[in-house]
Amino acid sequence: MPQLLLELFSEEIPARMQAQAAKDLERMAREHLAAAGFLPEALKTFAGPRRLTLVAEGLPLAQADRKEELKGPRVGAPPQAMEGFLRKAGLTQDQLVERDGVYMAFIEKKGRPTPEIVAEMVEAIVRGFPWPKSMIWGTKRLRWVRPLKRILCVLDREVVPFAIEGIESGDITEGHRFMGDAQPFVAKDFDEYAAGLEAHFVVLDVEERKERILEGCKTLCFARHLELVEDEGLLQEVAGLAEWPTPVLGDMDPVFLSLPPEVIRTSMRTHQKYFAVRKAGEEGLAPHFITIANIQAADGGAVIAAGNAKVLSSRLSDARFFWDEDVKVGFEAWLKKLDGVTFHAKLGTMAQRVERIVALAGEIAPLVGADVAKTKEAARLAKADLTSQMVGEFPELQGVMGGYYARAFGLNGEIADAVRDHYKPQGPSDAVPTAPVSIAVALADKLDTLVGFFAIDEKPTGSKDPYALRRAALGVIRIILENNLRLSLSKFGKDDLIAFFADRLKVTLRDQGKRHDLVDAVFALGDDDLARIVARVEALDGFLKTDDGKTLMAGYKRASNILKAEEKKGALPVGAPEEPAADSDAEVGLYNALRLLDKPLKDALAKEDFTGAMTQLAELRGPVDAYLDGVFVNEPEHRDNRLKTLAAVRDAMGQVADFGLIGG
Repeated sequence: MPQLLLELFSEEIPARMQAQAAKDLERMAREHLAAAGFLPEALKTFAGPRRLTLVAEGLPLAQADRKEELKGPRVGAPPQAMEGFLRKAGLTQDQLVERDGVYMAFIEKKGRPTPEIVAEMVEAIVRGFPWPKSMIWGTKRLRWVRPLKRILCVLDREVVPFAIEGIESGDITEGHRFMGDAQPFVAKDFDEYAAGLEAHFVVLDVEERKERILEGCKTLCFARHLELVEDEGLLQEVAGLAEWPTPVLGDMDPVFLSLPPEVIRTSMRTHQKYFAVRKAGEEGLAPHFITIANIQAADGGAVIAAGNAKVLSSRLSDARFFWDEDVKVGFEAWLKKLDGVTFHAKLGTMAQRVERIVALAGEIAPLVGADVAKTKEAARLAKADLTSQMVGEFPELQGVMGGYYARAFGLNGEIADAVRDHYKPQGPSDAVPTAPVSIAVALADKLDTLVGFFAIDEKPTGSKDPYALRRAALGVIRIILENNLRLSLSKFGKDDLIAFFADRLKVTLRDQGKRHDLVDAVFALGDDDLARIVARVEALDGFLKTDDGKTLMAGYKRASNILKAEEKKGALPVGAPEEPAADSDAEVGLYNALRLLDKPLKDALAKEDFTGAMTQLAELRGPVDAYLDGVFVNEPEHRDNRLKTLAAVRDAMGQVADFGLIGG
């Protein structure tokens, strides 16, 4: 079946926008095609520095005839409602059909040629494309991320004719801006298009560009006994900057290696988009870099490398100046400047925030085995580097530079590490602090953020989280769990914040394959010790996967349903069940099972042996089944005692979790 090929060719598309643009193009095309009744066999999009491309396989040449059914007003509705519906449907009232007291319209629609539909689709996409930032240019008043130059649109090897603000569709595109003959070429299907781009020095697929960059970098490194310092984020960015990416190895003045490696890498990455390298098998950086050129130079990139080396030297000279000036100043001068830095209008200055973090870190320190004096000093210094010149130039190095300056000033290593690591973890791939002082300061920093913003009612809503509170909560959870810390969160926050932690813990455990309802069932006990909660959830998850667990869960639900039904009739009897008559084997069996369960269950819970507690609960499986199958609970003479027995089952299981909150 026919193939649709669409290319929207423009001036440079920012690299950071390309991946989402490809997704938006695919989504919008699918929506428009589906609205026309088309379901392509395959649809793929590509994004690059100057073009967005879409290819759809298996479209018909014409739309099938369709019959639309419109629901109108009810019979007897006001005349105005009927008139409006008739105008919308383009019918008269005698053409309507009455069905179940409602007027229905049945409209026959003749199928349209696919090119007409495609032309309308492309115009709608171009005019409504959701660029984060766009521009209007010339007299055309057309909005696009950068000036739109050309539209290629062919269906079944024929041009789909249309024009948007003077830009006429065609079957012509162009290759690399500088390499090759730079002449436009004809492409009537995707195979011709992809081959033509390759011949004209354009790599269409971003994944192929990334692979080309990586392989080229590694080849250059191997030849010089170097290793590439891989950087996925930078790789994604440079793959969006070059149509014909060509790695070039350059040299850096070795004198700059005395700077912290993070400074060198950040300067390379942020300002120049260079990759760092190191000597094979060694730590630290080597005095070289790799830049990604957009041309394949005849001299192998020698001129490009030399020019980029000069630019890098200039940047690193600035960094050297910032370092030298900063070490002349020191922490105390920086701390004074924090009085003039507003953290938040309702939460005071950064200096006031530091005071809160110091106090909180002092409370946490003994709970995690940290030296209180060192912890408070690290907390006091943690934010000081925000007013340093280096962090002013490279904000992403906050904390990191504080750690380097602390060591340069001869401060204790534990304090320096805590200053460096107090922002960690900043994402799912970031490591958590493990040293006690670092743990205390990192927790204090995040908890102060959470408590403060919850206190002024600045909580995350929907997809909005301007103060990264979800990340902060996940950071607290990871620090606690990965260090197996025993902390009571209610000491630091109120009910709404504890509920927020519960929600974030669900996300964490769900990513590990755990059920969210098990977290609810455990949190319902009022426990706020995350390590203990996770241990309970894991034991509960394992128990419910066994036959004993599944059967006992079913028995719990039956018992709970009986108790709920009886509670609606009036208050349930209270107190422990009495020993039943000896002639009722099922009653005696469950009574004895509950009596024998009491102490070992409590002992297991006291030792936090939650797997052992589940094993004890499993002993109820048989007695509960026999009781529910063989005992008439509502027999008047024994009703109260039998309800007390069922309540005792519920209460025993409720010591482990609220089984009523478990689904399935």
